[in-house]
Amino acid sequence: MVRTRTKRRTAMPEPTPIPTDQLQFAMPPAHATVGEERRYRKERLAVALRLFGRYGFEEGVAGHITVRDPEFTDCFWVNPFGMSFRHITVSDLLLVNREGQVVEGRHHVNQAAFAIHAQIHAARPDVVAAAHSHSTYGRALAALGEPLEPITQDVCAFYEDHAVFDEYTGVVVDEAEGARIAAALGPRKAVILRNHGLLTVGDSVDAAAWWFLTMERSCQVQLAAKAAGKPVLIEHGNALRTREQLGSDLVAWINYQPLFQQISREEPDLFG
Repeated sequence: MVRTRTKRRTAMPEPTPIPTDQLQFAMPPAHATVGEERRYRKERLAVALRLFGRYGFEEGVAGHITVRDPEFTDCFWVNPFGMSFRHITVSDLLLVNREGQVVEGRHHVNQAAFAIHAQIHAARPDVVAAAHSHSTYGRALAALGEPLEPITQDVCAFYEDHAVFDEYTGVVVDEAEGARIAAALGPRKAVILRNHGLLTVGDSVDAAAWWFLTMERSCQVQLAAKAAGKPVLIEHGNALRTREQLGSDLVAWINYQPLFQQISREEPDLFG
């Protein structure tokens, strides 16, 4: 008969919680110099453009994202005309002044980008970045001339904080049309341009890009839900409370970080 010896189990000690102040949590960084801030904004812009390219948010030469220069605040950085979002690097970006002239860079600027973004940046000193593109579901909802409705938790970030620009006069190439779009946007974070597409703004590139991404998805959900039946609306008070929880630019910045990490790690050439 063979005897086996059983091992005595020792009790594991209770794990000690790590103090909250020792846990890592990403927050927007502060910069010691204007040069550092400029480089940071340009890098975030290049990443956002690559991300828009990955999601298919470009239609030919249409679409643009801008970020205000931290020193020359009446100028903004923007993607070059005719260059694929998927190929843009930091060194490709253009600095454009209030007259639409390229003051740094080697490419032409998209005239529609200037006409729209210059007026928005002028009307909204709080806006650091703005994003506009001809995304599929954004255009579909824009064709209906309808606002987003509070039918999901995510879309409540836009509840009573977006507008519909209810006119279409052709490709935006003049400042007067850009000024009307800026007026329709008002103090809000987004505007649906009827028969055109979406436009979002934020206090950072990350925030403006996230609002565009989640707005596009919200358009997709609304179109799908209405095609299937009659969506149940979230009650006004609950929609407002949800917006207070999810609708700030800081929350948008935090939500955007996993996407930033994906692009920056998978496509490091963009920083060149």
